[in-house]
Amino acid sequence: MKTYWIKTNKFLKKIFSNYIWDIPNLENKIYLTFDDGPTPEITEWVLEELKKHEAKATFFCIGKNINNHAAIFLKTIEEGHSIGNHTYNHLKGWNTSTEDYLDNIALCESEILNLQSKICNLKPKIFRPPYGKIKKSQSKKLQLLGYKIIMWDVLSADFDQTITPEKCLENVLQNVQSGSVIVFHDSVKAFKNLEYTLPRSLEILKQRGFIFEVIQ
Repeated sequence: MKTYWIKTNKFLKKIFSNYIWDIPNLENKIYLTFDDGPTPEITEWVLEELKKHEAKATFFCIGKNINNHAAIFLKTIEEGHSIGNHTYNHLKGWNTSTEDYLDNIALCESEILNLQSKICNLKPKIFRPPYGKIKKSQSKKLQLLGYKIIMWDVLSADFDQTITPEKCLENVLQNVQSGSVIVFHDSVKAFKNLEYTLPRSLEILKQRGFIFEVIQ
């Protein structure tokens, strides 16, 4: 049974207004995001699709995957995309102590900084909690450390293997508006839906006049 919203509820955004759910603007900018990489072949495929449409995106990376696939991580930065922290081990905040959660985020930050410093000096100060699950104590301390917590406005649900690729595409196209933060996953699990949805989303959204921007 589905336990998620495709379009984030306005009431939820209001309750958790200290998180970033969307980025309203008058320029038709939208924000594609990819969680869980870098993943061999899949992240590289995503980068090629983005390049075809001169689109930029934000990648929320898992520290362990950065460590294992450093070359793909560096290629993502070199091609002008933004990088965010997604914990080192894809931890669910609700099931993790605040101390352990922050330590795991710090490990991921170290991986990002160690590699990122080779080509630029930007710090990874945007964070997306895996599963969208984070305790108030965790988010408060992260924000004190200078992090912006990035949630989402539109969920493609590409990770859901019970939906068709066509439904995944519909989830995006029927819910996007200027300022939307859209979630995809550059993971093996999501690739069946992503492979169908991403190229078509890029083409159709570009035709609609949307501009693909990074989150910083």
